[in-house]
Amino acid sequence: MSPTRRWWKPRRSGGAGDYDEGDPFSLPNRDDLQPMDTQEQEEMILSFERNHAQQSRVWRGVFAAFLLGYAAFSIYSAFYQALFPWDLRYHAYFMEEIHPWIVILADWVAVLACLFAVKGLIHRSSSYQQWIWCSCYTGLFLAVFWLYYMLRLPKFRWDVIWLPFGPLSGAGICFYIDHLLKDSFEDIRKLRSCMYNYKTI
Repeated sequence: MSPTRRWWKPRRSGGAGDYDEGDPFSLPNRDDLQPMDTQEQEEMILSFERNHAQQSRVWRGVFAAFLLGYAAFSIYSAFYQALFPWDLRYHAYFMEEIHPWIVILADWVAVLACLFAVKGLIHRSSSYQQWIWCSCYTGLFLAVFWLYYMLRLPKFRWDVIWLPFGPLSGAGICFYIDHLLKDSFEDIRKLRSCMYNYKTI
């Protein structure tokens, strides 16, 4: 439905010959549609804006919680590696390839990538989108790092594929969600710009 058609509504009069919206056998006439007045238009736009704000909070909160959970897991992984080196199976694969402190550093880089994405996702202004870009670049660096050492293993370990692509995928999803929500808000702004006043004759 085009934005202009939203401002028209069926006229519900009780007189003879008027179109009844609930009657399947009643046919509309040329004068059965009348434009919505300014107050009704404003109420409709406000309802759209409230619904969008609610949906935005929900989706941003869900993915932010997911990324914070991944960040918390990476913190646990870093501390466990520091206290008990190579006890975690997904770290032990790289025992012959990497120094223990480099693995700890990689886990903390994953934490930073997640926190950058959360900061950019929670704040809705376009200026904060740069934090999602920072998360993408950090995740890309981390992906190259882990893939390099995974390819050096005698056997490629698919069970740790989340190490290179976890933070990068999270940043990409945040970018996609932020883009969708901003596009839907732009549609509401365009709809508001179509509001008009009319005179009852």
